[in-house]
Amino acid sequence: MSEYIKETLKKLSRAVCIGTQKSAFDLAKAELEKYADVKVQGENIIATIGQGEYSLMLAAHIDEVGFVVTDVDDAGFLTVAANGGIDLRHLPSRRVVVHGKRDIKCAFCSVPPHLKGREELKFENIADFKIDTLLGEKAKEVVTPGDYVSFDEKPCSLLGDKLTGKSLDNRVGVVCLLELARRLSEKRPEIKVVFALTAQEELGCRGAKTAAFSVRPNEAIAIDVTFGNAPDIESVHTCTMGGGAMVGISPVLCRDISDKMIDTAKQNNIKYDTEIMSERTGTDSDVISVAGAGIKTGLLSVPIRNMHTPAEIVNIKDIVAACDILEKYILNGGIKNV
Repeated sequence: MSEYIKETLKKLSRAVCIGTQKSAFDLAKAELEKYADVKVQGENIIATIGQGEYSLMLAAHIDEVGFVVTDVDDAGFLTVAANGGIDLRHLPSRRVVVHGKRDIKCAFCSVPPHLKGREELKFENIADFKIDTLLGEKAKEVVTPGDYVSFDEKPCSLLGDKLTGKSLDNRVGVVCLLELARRLSEKRPEIKVVFALTAQEELGCRGAKTAAFSVRPNEAIAIDVTFGNAPDIESVHTCTMGGGAMVGISPVLCRDISDKMIDTAKQNNIKYDTEIMSERTGTDSDVISVAGAGIKTGLLSVPIRNMHTPAEIVNIKDIVAACDILEKYILNGGIKNV
């Protein structure tokens, strides 16, 4: 079971979903069509299993952070703007793919430390970082302002059940939905389960707004990633990788859903922990909960390290735990009878 998750996650990590580049979108749609009734709604993918009157929507965003070209100079160097939250500190010398008239493998420029003192290295304005196309004056024939740029990083298995790659935020959530569709297609849940792969979460949870407004479920759960424990980060801000899925608890979330997921994990001996948030969660659940007349919404997250970089790390066991909790939760009717 975890082998399907690992191999599918690798495929999704290699693919791209930013702006007009939709290979991850196409891959996920084709996989969902094996198990559910699927339709494309705007830039969202909506799939359904079950015919019950009571409905539960599972939402995971499929987009990723990246860049958009703002200028191409005569020497073939590109200036870009961020598409989502980018940690500027890791950009020098980072490999990327520019999606112009054809895909071009490039790299961000890096000033050697021999020529610039460490105290002079600034990471404040993305416009100061240039991408070298190596095409010189011919770059303008291939690249146009408005073209998108994605990170060029292949996923890689690490020790144990770990995996590293780009866009694990939030292909981890997407693979959870695919795995659940695979499981539930054989078990015929009594409630209607709607899978929503949402667009533009990194730009303000835009796709989740339209998906929730269209579906109008009785309840919803967003599946996303959260901050995994790492050196130099206070434990209060992180979750332990390998500790299972993280059940969100927040004033903006439905406590009945949170409690039911916790009870489900306890009753089935599934590893979990709680993630306490005082205000917004920073996920699709924030906008789903206030869509239409309001929707009871929960959040289940998987911890990763190095978020919003091309070297994100996840423990596959945590993804399996998330799928196990959600499967049991759904087969038990969600909070339909609470």
